[in-house]
Parts: sequence; C-alpha cells; structure tokens
Amino acid sequence: MGGESSGGGAGVAPLPPSSSSSSNYSSSAPAPPSWFAQCWSSAKRTKPLHSPFDAIVDRTSTDLLARRLGLLDLILLGVGASIGAGIFVITGTVARDAGPGVTVSFTLAGISCILNALCYAELASRFPAVVGGAYLYAYSAFNEITAFLVFGQLMLDYHIGAASIARSLASYVVNILELFPAFKHHIPPWLGHGGQDFFGGTLSINVLAPLLLALLTLLLCWGVRESSLINSFMTVTKVVIVIVVVFAGSFEVDASNWSPFAPNGVRAIFTGATVVFFAYVGFDAVANSAEESTSPQARIMGSLLICILLYIGVCLVITGMLPYTLIGEDAPLAEAFQSKGLKFVSVLISIGAVAGLTTTLLVGLYVQSRLYLGLGRDGLLPSLFAVVNPKRRTPVNSQVWVGIVAAVLAGLFNVRVLSRILSVGSLTGYSVVSASVVTLRLKDKTGGQVSQRWISAWHEGVVLLVVVACCGFAAGAFYRFDASFIYPILAAIIAALSISALYFRQAYTEPPGFSCPGVPILPAVSIFFNIFLFAQLHGEAWVRFVFLSIIMCGIYALYGQYHGKPHSDETIVYHRAPAEALR
Repeated sequence: MGGESSGGGAGVAPLPPSSSSSSNYSSSAPAPPSWFAQCWSSAKRTKPLHSPFDAIVDRTSTDLLARRLGLLDLILLGVGASIGAGIFVITGTVARDAGPGVTVSFTLAGISCILNALCYAELASRFPAVVGGAYLYAYSAFNEITAFLVFGQLMLDYHIGAASIARSLASYVVNILELFPAFKHHIPPWLGHGGQDFFGGTLSINVLAPLLLALLTLLLCWGVRESSLINSFMTVTKVVIVIVVVFAGSFEVDASNWSPFAPNGVRAIFTGATVVFFAYVGFDAVANSAEESTSPQARIMGSLLICILLYIGVCLVITGMLPYTLIGEDAPLAEAFQSKGLKFVSVLISIGAVAGLTTTLLVGLYVQSRLYLGLGRDGLLPSLFAVVNPKRRTPVNSQVWVGIVAAVLAGLFNVRVLSRILSVGSLTGYSVVSASVVTLRLKDKTGGQVSQRWISAWHEGVVLLVVVACCGFAAGAFYRFDASFIYPILAAIIAALSISALYFRQAYTEPPGFSCPGVPILPAVSIFFNIFLFAQLHGEAWVRFVFLSIIMCGIYALYGQYHGKPHSDETIVYHRAPAEALR
C-alpha cells in the first residue's frame, strides 16, 4: 500500500483496501482484445458440419419449412430456373457477338456447371436438409466472413437477374396483348414494353414488371407446394414448346449461315460463355431447396443435363435459320420464325417465353428468400428474416423483402446496364463450393504421428487452392488482353503443379452418400475454369466484385460479428434419423 500511495504523488489520500485490491487485479489481468482482434476472431468462426443422416426437427413446430417437394418437383425446379432467359433472351444477345459459336459458349458454360454440379451434389448429400446452399457450405468449410461474402455476391446476381427477367417478361406479355387489335399500338412504353428512359437511360420506368413481381411474390408467400405446381405446369409447357421449336426450326436451317462459325474470334466465344453462365443456375436452386425436399443431390445432375441439351438445340437452330447479324436481341426466336413466315410458331414461342421467364423468375425469387432465411437464422442478418409463417410454412418476411428489392430495380433502373455485372456471384460462389469439397475432405496424412510440416495440411490445401484460382484469373486475363501465349501457358503449368501437390501431398476422406469423382483434381479444375471465365467478364464486373466485397465486410464488422451464432440455433436441433426417412 505504501508503494502505491507514494507513487500517487504528495497530498493524495491512499485508496481504500477494496479499491486497492481491485487495482492490483486489474493491472495483472490481460487487456481486453482490440476491436480488430475481436472482429477477426468472429470472422474465423465456422458452422459445425452435421451428419447427412441428422434430420432437422423444431422445438416449436412453426420454425421450419415444410418438406413438400418430391423427385419430379425438384427436377422441374432446376429446369424451371434455367430454361427461360437463357433461351428466349440471352441467345440473341450472345449470338450477335459470338455468331454460330454461341453453341460453344453454352457448351463451355454447361461443362463448367457439370463440374460445379458434381461438387454441389456431394455437399448436398453431406449436409443435413437445411437452407443455405453455397453460403452454408462455405460457412462449414471455411469461416463466417467467407460465407457472408459469398452470400453478398450471389445475392446481387439474383437481384439483378430477377429485375432483368421481370422486364423481359413484361415485354413478352405486352407482345401477346398486342396480338389483339384492341391493344395494338395502344400500350405506352412505360407500361412494360422496354421502359421510358430518363437521365440518359440511367433511369428507365417500367410499371408492369413490378406488378408481375408482386404477383409472384404473393404466390411464393402462399405456399411452396402451390408455387411448385405452377412452376411444374409452366416448365412442362415451355419444354414442350422448345422441343417443338427445335423440330420446326430444323427444317428452316441453312448450313451456310454457320460459316464463319466464330466471326469475332474465339475470345468472343469465351466472353459469351461468361454471359450465359447465369443461365445455368438451376442446380443451385435445387441445393437451396434442401429443407423442403428429399434427396436433392440426385436431382441436380438431371436438371442440368436436360438444360444443356435444350440450349444446344436452340442455338444450332437459331444460328442456322438466320445470319448472326440479323438475329434479334429482345425476342430472337420469335423474330427468327417471323422472318421465315412462320407466324404461328412465333406466337407459340411468345407463349413459351412467358412460361419460361415466369418459372425462371419464380425460382429465382424462391432461392433468394431461402438464402435470407439462412442468414437470419445464423444471426448475420436481423432475426425478422428468420421468421416462418406458422400457417403457410413459408419465410414471408424474406420473400416480401426480396420482392421489394427486385421490384425497385425492375421498375426504376435500366437493367441492361446492370446485366453487364452479372455472373460474378455465380462464378465466385461456385468456385468456393468446389474448394469446400476439397477442404472438407482433407485429413492429416501423418496418420496421427507428429507432423513435420511447417504448415498444417488444411492450410496448405487452402493455399494451393488459392494458387489455382489466381492462376486461372491470370491465364484468363493474359488471354483476354492478347498477351504472349507463353504467359497463359505458364499460369496453367503453375496451376497443374499446385493440383499435383494437392493430389500427392494430401490425404482425403471418403464422404458418406454421393462422392464427387476425382477429388481433388476435378474440383480444382472447376475452380481454374470458373476463374478463367471470371477474367473474361466486363471491367465493371471486376469493380463490382471489389466494391461489394468491401461493403459486405463493413456490414459484417458493424453487425454480423456481434450477432452471428453458428454453434447455437434456438429454433433448430438435430436428431439421428434412419437413412430411409431422408430419401
């Protein structure tokens, strides 16, 4: 006490005994962590991986979604998400640049998605039946901040995609209405046919698109079974129409229109592949339906293969019917058949387009709400997003929020400009999913002995995957900017060496359920190809990736780190269930 009082300076009374003891304790206790250290510690949290045979049950029976989607529902859900804008809108846009090579663009994007779908299928079989998809996989395989960033990039893709599709749908609805004389030339542009532009095209007013979004949002809030029935009916309708279109158009094909096959070079084909990549998002929708379906992993590949075959058939027909320079961008299929005097088929195409765009939009809104639901449950977003309507068993709050965001974008903004930054979330999210397959399978190769490595097996595996991704971006950038062919080859060689190190220096477990073949080679090749395509995106897409990542990090630092709860969910518990119950 004397030493303390003497250190306090002359004329200062000594502290009371209790205060002195407290002072001694405080001086010896460790200082509280800094804000940055606390944020970093929170960012590294992971979500525990439960067994695939752990079935979800709820403590209050209204907390979970209803399991009402079967085999056919899931396949049609995936096809419904993909066969829409890709066939009825994007084919014309890409064909104007890639020419007949648009067929290769869809094929390349399809091959990339097959690799990604195999990874999705394994993770869908490893995780319990809860919502989340790529976000959930990243949360368990990596950490909380990675999952939050994946959510942000995917969500912007879905929001912009929904707004763009809503506008295209509004345009096709107006086209059908104008078949009747009472509406011919009497529907103003601002109502739904393109939109009324302001401020140099930055703002583009469209009234019909938000109304259509409101109707679909109400349908999804009503119930997943009801919306699934609508989706199934419209998906079957549009698939039948697409098959009829391919069959009828094959008789009008002029093979000379396929020459030159790549009028603007191979680069335009690769750029086209990045644009059409978003057309294959159906299998991600199937993965996000896990809580409302049975055995989603087996349905992912089925829906994807159907979509690839239909896309290739349409691309061959449309580029064979007309020279690529004459293919329309807004309604390419309908215009192609009109030019051949087949007006009946063009009307049929318009009906198919309405059905196709409706199902694509319906599934897109459905997936977005389930992602918001997952983050609401984990505390990374406000708890209002986690609320499930006790009667309808749907996430009404999340669904309404998604509908509002899409309606604002579709009603006020020129989504043609925004569409230039599409596919960023899909390419990055799918790459993280592929990496998750590798990291979740990694095990210590020393077999329990003391490891002599300077870095753990898991961290070494992550570093090698990052190297593969960087090499994919470098190879894509070198190719895009006409660098010497030596540079992309060198990047590919470094990636191959990294993949070899992953194969020979690491050991991998065999997961229960479906197993992705060729681990780690196939997922690593998928990452390389995804990021190679990412490098072909417009410059605005790269800027979007950086700025959105910064914004999401800020949101996490201000809110997510304090509310995240990966290890404890008050509304969901798990119990061991027989395998038959989950099939």
